[in-house]
Amino acid sequence: MDILNEQDKARMCDEIAAFFREEHDLELGVIGTGKILDFFQEMLGERVYNRALDDAKKFYERYADNMETDYYALYKDAR
Repeated sequence: MDILNEQDKARMCDEIAAFFREEHDLELGVIGTGKILDFFQEMLGERVYNRALDDAKKFYERYADNMETDYYALYKDAR
């Protein structure tokens, strides 16, 4: 499954080609840049996805903690 649409993939391939041209004085074609992009998607995709899930979990845990505090702050002092 590709995580990028065709426009994003083409833009990323252009960036990869520019990087190799500027940093290594290498000219890569569409096939070469596509293979590099596919390689990094495969190598990093699941790691990035899992990290995003971990970050989202931390955010919602903080949100839930704040919500509980806010909930108890609504109580009125009944004597």
